[in-house]
Amino acid sequence: MDNTNRISLDEYKKYKKRSLAADVWHNYKKSPSAMVGLVLIVIIIILAIAAQVIYNYEVDIVQQDLSQRFIAPNSEHIFGTDQYGRDVLTRVLYGAKYSLAVGIVSVAISCVIGATLGLIAGYYGSVTENIIMRFCDIFMGIPSVLLGIAIMSAFGQSLLVLMLAVGLVYMSAFARTARSAVLPVREQEYIEAAKVAGVSDLKIIFSHVLPNSLSPIIVQVTMGVANGILTASFLSFLGLGVPVPAPEWGAMLSSARQYIRDYSYLTNFPGLAIMITVLAFNLMGDGLRDALDPKLKQ
Repeated sequence: MDNTNRISLDEYKKYKKRSLAADVWHNYKKSPSAMVGLVLIVIIIILAIAAQVIYNYEVDIVQQDLSQRFIAPNSEHIFGTDQYGRDVLTRVLYGAKYSLAVGIVSVAISCVIGATLGLIAGYYGSVTENIIMRFCDIFMGIPSVLLGIAIMSAFGQSLLVLMLAVGLVYMSAFARTARSAVLPVREQEYIEAAKVAGVSDLKIIFSHVLPNSLSPIIVQVTMGVANGILTASFLSFLGLGVPVPAPEWGAMLSSARQYIRDYSYLTNFPGLAIMITVLAFNLMGDGLRDALDPKLKQ
């Protein structure tokens, strides 16, 4: 008899004792790239928090010193100085706050609104589903950047409006993801049993359907943070994001683009910050997708 696929009784008991979160973590840490993404995200968050504590906004971030302008990267100014004599490293570290805040808060807005609509559409189906999904199709039919530009132009420039704009841009993606996750769950026997027992639809949706549909939504959240940071940086690059002189990475790229030929470091470092942050969240999202895939669990 072939025993190659068998596990010991102790290993089986240890597996059965693991909680869902422990099981996901066990599968997640098997991926080196996912762990790299997680480590990068932790480092970026620590640097962003440390920058808020160490640096004074009015003195270190905004104050200009024209006698120090366009100093190339050296031991004193590791990333150099910009056209106003401000230290680029300081501004990049401080600017992480804006990109992370926009990415996280905008995804929270997208997830709450979009996932709720998707859960309702997927659970009820029929006319309710058609109305909600056609509404989402209208949003998806508008290019995300164009929709963001329209919202920012209508309500003005501020960090709060930027978060709202990016959140509404990706709301439809969360609605479609939640709906597709609900469709197979609503046909399960325990859902029918809950209906027969007289449990209200609202309680069934949030107590039974949602917990069993979380896996794709969680993956969409991590991917959404990366997309939110990119969209926010693009809007700031166009002058419609966080108001100057706040050191948002997209705004730093926009203000430095006219000097890219002679002082390329002014665009290199904010660009690298965006690239590394987006890459980290994408790697984390890929790792979570594999960890939450039931087919990969043993």
